[in-house]
Amino acid sequence: MLKLKFNEDGLIPAIIQDKKSKKVLMLAYMNDIAYKKTLKTRKTWFYSRSRNKLWMKGEKSGNIQIVKEIFIDCDMDTLLITVEPKGPACHKGYDSCFYRTEKGKITEKRIFDPKKVYKKQVEIKSINKNKTKNT
Repeated sequence: MLKLKFNEDGLIPAIIQDKKSKKVLMLAYMNDIAYKKTLKTRKTWFYSRSRNKLWMKGEKSGNIQIVKEIFIDCDMDTLLITVEPKGPACHKGYDSCFYRTEKGKITEKRIFDPKKVYKKQVEIKSINKNKTKNT
């Protein structure tokens, strides 16, 4: 395995691209653990800088990404991961996180309403929490 160059925070940027359409879907960061989990499971795993934790793409929405190929840039400090997406990549409901221009024009159709998708997850967590308290 090639030696990747993680930054001073132990992260490496990962550009996620639809294998079939070539559309750039998102940019996220991986730490060493997320990279290894991605290699092992062939699903995309990332490190959330805001939540300081690992997460698998689609763990809440169901919109997972099946890894097809991983490319490493010439400096060994950026990844390009081609995937077969099983739904939109953007948590705002669009196929790509890059759905608007610099002038704010929306260039894609919203596929799902994030309030409905993520509200279900909050409700499920609440139900599960109540079940745990009652047992």
